[in-house]
Amino acid sequence: MLPPMRQSEVLRHVIGILTQASEWQRLLEEDVERVDINDEADAVTALLNETLPSVQVPADASVEEIAAIVGRELGEAVQQLAGAFTVAFVTLAEVHDSGRQEISSADVLRELALRAEGFDDTDEE
Repeated sequence: MLPPMRQSEVLRHVIGILTQASEWQRLLEEDVERVDINDEADAVTALLNETLPSVQVPADASVEEIAAIVGRELGEAVQQLAGAFTVAFVTLAEVHDSGRQEISSADVLRELALRAEGFDDTDEE
């Protein structure tokens, strides 16, 4: 099994997902017809696949055993994802609530990506 991803890597993946979602929203607002939306959805799936570890479950495992294995194997990754989405949301919300119209959400996400390395400092303590 691969070691868990660093929080900065997870945060960058979340920023990628949010950036992609923002692009989809922009295209919808512009009423642009796109035939490659599945390719773009595959990019989000790839980001999630890189973040979440694969889980192997024995064929003869009971429901309880499956739940325990999945919880154990995915628990930390899900916590990291939830934490990263929370950081991104709070950062975007703070800028929105402050009324700063001169900075776009894309700018906020770019700055957050640049600061992401600092989120690993707490992992090493």
